[in-house]
Amino acid sequence: MIVKSISLENFRNYEKLEVDFNKKVNIIIGNNAQGKTNLIEAIYLSSMSKSFRTNTSSDLINFKKDFTRVIVKVRDDDIDRKVEIRIDKNNKKIIKKNNKIIRKTSELFNNIIIVIFSPDDLSIVKNDPIKRRTFIDRELCQLKPKYYLALSNYNKILKQRNALLKERNINNNLIDVIDSQLAKYGAIISKYRQVFCLELCNLSNTTQKSLTNNKEELVIKYLSSFKNNEISEEKLFNLLKENIKKDIEKGYTTVGPHRDDISFFINGIDVKKYGSQGQQRTCALALKLAEIDLIKKETDKYPILLLDDVLSELDQERQNLIIKHLKMVQLFITTTEIPDQYKEKENIKIFKVKNGDIS
Repeated sequence: MIVKSISLENFRNYEKLEVDFNKKVNIIIGNNAQGKTNLIEAIYLSSMSKSFRTNTSSDLINFKKDFTRVIVKVRDDDIDRKVEIRIDKNNKKIIKKNNKIIRKTSELFNNIIIVIFSPDDLSIVKNDPIKRRTFIDRELCQLKPKYYLALSNYNKILKQRNALLKERNINNNLIDVIDSQLAKYGAIISKYRQVFCLELCNLSNTTQKSLTNNKEELVIKYLSSFKNNEISEEKLFNLLKENIKKDIEKGYTTVGPHRDDISFFINGIDVKKYGSQGQQRTCALALKLAEIDLIKKETDKYPILLLDDVLSELDQERQNLIIKHLKMVQLFITTTEIPDQYKEKENIKIFKVKNGDIS
């Protein structure tokens, strides 16, 4: 799977842009705030129909323009595909796949599978739980359409439940109906996450060992609302009932997959609480590389990898490990200077970005 080309219209600081990409390595070089990340953001948009930087789609529109359009062409198993996304200033979004409008975002997934790795991801171990949940959701939505549908339905129902809780004068019949639906979709979400974390644990532990000369064993644990991670629709429904008084008092739902987390342990020690910064970063790196391996295992295809100014945050040893590990993927690197590993290499394409212009 490779991205062949991209066409941008009124996207961020790009008014008009059309570029073809190298099937292996693409280095996007330039000073800060020139548009490097904007370019890979547009590539990411074609995969998930949303940005990894903002939740407001209209933020992507060039200043004083009424709309933006992104067209990405890919090749997958010798088949050419095209994804087109148009967003107007009212956040209305039109998505086309091979020139046909698609009505459901889930129809877009699995066309262009992307992994994004940024400096923020290096802090995933010590960041807030929402960062780790976003990490899981991002990949599962791409790989499992049923997960995306369950998550979308769960979030809508959760919003309804929280609005009802704030009223305090609860209609018991209505809350039971809501809790039944919330439990149904919540159990699906938790089961998918549990399996994902187990597979991720096995793959990331292999990478962790290679990074530390077999000195460190990495274990990833999924922390759900369920006791002993024994997940079922009935148990989540009962949990919601047990916590209803507390939920009314607080005005929001205190149990469920929207409160879940992941823990990381190196040689039995909680990395978030007691690990060094080096251990936390190595753990995050192992996690991202395992993500690529997991996608290959699930789809029999390598994803496209976007490295957003992350190489400069890593020491030479870890940079070399990434480059060695990524020989089979199409790579997009944003940076302020060409990495040493690529200065003498062939089969790469370098894009110089300045104020939204590319040469």
